Amino acid sequence: MTAASPDAQVQPLTAELWPALEDLFGPQGACYGCWCTYFRLPPARRRAGTRETNKAHLMNRVEAGPPPGLIAFQDGAPVGWMQIGPRADVPEWNNARRVSAPLDGEDLTDPASWAISCFFIRSKARGRGLSHRLVAAGIDFARGNSARVLDACPIDEAKQSKSVGLFVGSTRVFEAAGFRAVALRKPGRPLMRLEL
Repeated sequence: MTAASPDAQVQPLTAELWPALEDLFGPQGACYGCWCTYFRLPPARRRAGTRETNKAHLMNRVEAGPPPGLIAFQDGAPVGWMQIGPRADVPEWNNARRVSAPLDGEDLTDPASWAISCFFIRSKARGRGLSHRLVAAGIDFARGNSARVLDACPIDEAKQSKSVGLFVGSTRVFEAAGFRAVALRKPGRPLMRLEL
């Protein structure tokens, strides 16, 4: 981890911080207008939606609480986001056809079963260890909210450290935080878990 990340301040995303997320995601809404709804909305609804409807969906979720993720600030400016919370809050992440699906027999509605499903790092802040800082803060956040397990389904390799494909995170970041692989349903995409 570089010296750039330890001084990043990480906070749960509340309605008061919504303008900071708008600034971070920009007019395009992060990854092509997704507004971090990829794992929240069924595919048909996502396809029928727009950048504006996705934004409204996430804004309503933030206003309803509890915080659906963490936002990182560097020198007062928003630089990173990580979606984290109970698995039940991201239903598409649990889809049986996905590599992120829970292990056989696990209860999808268990409020103590949490997931880190998405990241978005401002382009100029990428490659400087901010994901490590977000994951560390996420572990504390999950523990503080009575999570028992925390899952992630990162990617082993991307063509470059600034690749948009890293929205699921990098395996090495989760390994460094103590996560271990519990399933491998697709090469390069382990389901990883940290017992809390």
